[in-house]
Amino acid sequence: MGPLIVNEIISANTNLLLAFFIGIGFGFVLESNGFSSSRRLAGMFYGYDTTVLKVFFTAAVTASIGLLFMSLFGWIDLSFIYINPTFLWSAIGGGVVMGAGFILGGYCPGTSFCAAAIGKLDALAFIGGIFIGILIFMEGYPLWENFYKAKFMGSPLLSDWLNISRGLLAFLIALVALGMFWVGEWAEKKFAREDYKINQR
Repeated sequence: MGPLIVNEIISANTNLLLAFFIGIGFGFVLESNGFSSSRRLAGMFYGYDTTVLKVFFTAAVTASIGLLFMSLFGWIDLSFIYINPTFLWSAIGGGVVMGAGFILGGYCPGTSFCAAAIGKLDALAFIGGIFIGILIFMEGYPLWENFYKAKFMGSPLLSDWLNISRGLLAFLIALVALGMFWVGEWAEKKFAREDYKINQR
C-alpha cells in the first residue's frame, strides 16, 4: 500500500487500514477460488484444472491496468513501488525448487497459509517444510552465497527491458491472458479426470 499518495489523499493510518482489508479480500478470493485445495493446485501442473492459471492472469491484468489508471489520476506514485533486485541464476534455481515443491506438496507458500487458515493439516506440514527450508538456507548460506548473488541484473522493469511503454505492456499482458484462458479451457478438456469432477461437486 506504500505507493498510495499518503497525506495528500489519505492518512498514513488509513493507508494501513486499507492494506488490512485488501489482505482479507485477497485471502477470501484465494479461498473462494479453491486455492486451499492441494488437488486443485496440483491440477494446474497436470492440466485437468487451470483455475490457478486463470486467477493469476486475471490478477495480473487487473493490477497492471489498475495501477496505470491510478497513476494517471494521481492516486498512486509508481516510482515508490519497490522492485526486488534480480539475481538471475538464484531466481531460476529457486523457481525450480519451489515448482518441484509445489507439485509434490500441492501448495505454494501463500496458498499453504490460506489452507492452514481453514484447518488443513497437510498445509500445516507444508508450512513446517517452509521453515525447515528457511533454516537450511540461512545456516548453509556461506556455501551457496556466490550462486545466490550471481548474475546481478539490478531491478529491471519488463517494459524497460522490452523498450515499450507501460500502457503497451499492460495491453500485451491482457492479450496473453486471453490466450492463456483459451489454453486453460483446452487443457481441461484434453486432460479431464472424471474422478476429480465428481469429487469437486
